[in-house]
Amino acid sequence: MSYVENLGEKLARDVLKIQAETNDLNLTQEVSKVLEASSSTLHEAFMTAVRVYDAETRARQLLDTKLKAAIKAAEAGQ
Repeated sequence: MSYVENLGEKLARDVLKIQAETNDLNLTQEVSKVLEASSSTLHEAFMTAVRVYDAETRARQLLDTKLKAAIKAAEAGQ
């Protein structure tokens, strides 16, 4: 992973954490605009990391839902 990708990933992780803690749904977009105006390379790395983390979160939520349903079905069958 390149230096810029590392920076984008770290920044994305921090922004998403603060966004979750503060419920500030605009934070990602605000940071994105600042990056877009100053570094298109870092902007793209940041946005890629945000999309990847968001996709992982949704995939894990799906897995959790499926697992809970399977456990509930198994318990109902006993």
